[in-house]
Amino acid sequence: MNKKDYKSTSRSVSDLKAHLVLVTKYRRKVINQQLLEDLINIVNNLAPLWGVEIIEVNGESDHLHLLFSYYPQMQLSKFVNNIKTVTSRLINKNHAEYLKTFYWKDSVLWTSSYFIASCGRVTVEKLKQYVESQNSPVET
Repeated sequence: MNKKDYKSTSRSVSDLKAHLVLVTKYRRKVINQQLLEDLINIVNNLAPLWGVEIIEVNGESDHLHLLFSYYPQMQLSKFVNNIKTVTSRLINKNHAEYLKTFYWKDSVLWTSSYFIASCGRVTVEKLKQYVESQNSPVET
């Protein structure tokens, strides 16, 4: 791992990455190529405001994947809710007529739930082995 891969602040050095999946409301196949491009642009513009570095964004017709790195001080739940709120609002604003063909009552793009998982370059098993191999202090 390269030193520049770490995020550094005055109080911490970290390498935190997460995989986020957002699913469309009612799992409707709403996301077409234009919507996906707009979602990617919105996410890429919003992420720096949170100190987040987007590694990859992509999706399918009913969900969006984000892979990103972040600082330990960031509250993931607030970031996720902001991403969902802003993308939903802007997509609704720019694609209202299109979305009416999928959603008859409300204009919420995403379900209220989401999936997020931490990820890194080392497996949990490797980390466990590393921790186990440490030389514990011997009682004197």
